[in-house]
Amino acid sequence: MTGRGSVTRRGKKSWRLKFETGTDPLTGERQTAYVTVRGTRREAQEELTRRLHALDSGTFVEPAKTTLAEWLDQWFVDQHSLSGKTRERYGELIAGQIKPHLGRFLVQKIRPAQIKAWHGTLLREGGAKGGPLAPRTVGHAHKVLAKALADAMRLELVPRNVAAAVPAPKVEARELEILSEVQIAAVTSSLRGLPIYPVAALALASGMRRGELLALRWSDVDFDGGKVRVERSLEETAKGLRFKPPKTKHGRRAISLPASALEMLRDHRRAHLEWRLRHAMGKLPDDALVFPGADDAPRAPSGLTREWRQVVTAKGLPRVSFHALRHSHASMLIAASVDVLTVSRRLGHGSPSITLGVYAHLFSNTDDRAASAIDATLGELS
Repeated sequence: MTGRGSVTRRGKKSWRLKFETGTDPLTGERQTAYVTVRGTRREAQEELTRRLHALDSGTFVEPAKTTLAEWLDQWFVDQHSLSGKTRERYGELIAGQIKPHLGRFLVQKIRPAQIKAWHGTLLREGGAKGGPLAPRTVGHAHKVLAKALADAMRLELVPRNVAAAVPAPKVEARELEILSEVQIAAVTSSLRGLPIYPVAALALASGMRRGELLALRWSDVDFDGGKVRVERSLEETAKGLRFKPPKTKHGRRAISLPASALEMLRDHRRAHLEWRLRHAMGKLPDDALVFPGADDAPRAPSGLTREWRQVVTAKGLPRVSFHALRHSHASMLIAASVDVLTVSRRLGHGSPSITLGVYAHLFSNTDDRAASAIDATLGELS
């Protein structure tokens, strides 16, 4: 026993720690905590010393009986800043990958070793029908858990974020789907005249995301200035479709378009107007969607993806995702020696570092041209 606490045997390998945690600020009464631990007397004494040190350093957290599942339920309700799609994904990961394995444990008693073991379980049998779960998905689940425990630590529910002490499984870098110049020419030629051509052509010409393209309105197209403005995105969740603002201020941007893309949009607008007139829908309002679905309603992003896959298969085109058009746009810019800041702004990235993180290998390919340019200059000086 010390002057501030004591260790008392409870069972063969269990001990009760008793120690003072301070005084009640309202009543002035002394407050005492009781904690049961397992192990040897020496280990119990070390735990008491650790907790007293935490009191002295201001990192002590009052013992609580909250399970991780209970905390996740409470925490998830308060995640109002998440977009609908992200919130939906968080819910899936919590219900499918976190709660079944860790939910029953007291949130204050989870240790790094349990997080490591959880990773192993998911990698072996965390997938569909008990199969292995992809390291990338395990990493996503780890990220959600770490975020929830970080908030718990800020609220002083736990003394530390144990998930931060264990790295997420290593993920093999995905090779970007990028169309070559020859493939781009083949794709545009094969798609010309098909309903999917205008949206695919603008994706290549602008680098816009799928949701941004489907949220584009004619009022966002500046034919005189040769630009399109990205003001919103279309999001698809289990609850349906909704327009949302860009995730960051950099997502709201103006993108200059080549003359060929502007001409394509003029033709597309003319065809859209003629279709409306044939169906007695009147003139085309400025706020009409550029790439709508049936009856000019918003077009589901998943529907565009399905249509893309069907056309790619039917035409024998390279088997790449629709998102590959955005990557191909970035590749064309980098190949043309456009600086990283401009590329980042066109893509709507939060910072050039994000662009470099995704396309660093493409920028490295421009080094040979840089060396040739320097050589040419030095050659003129010699």
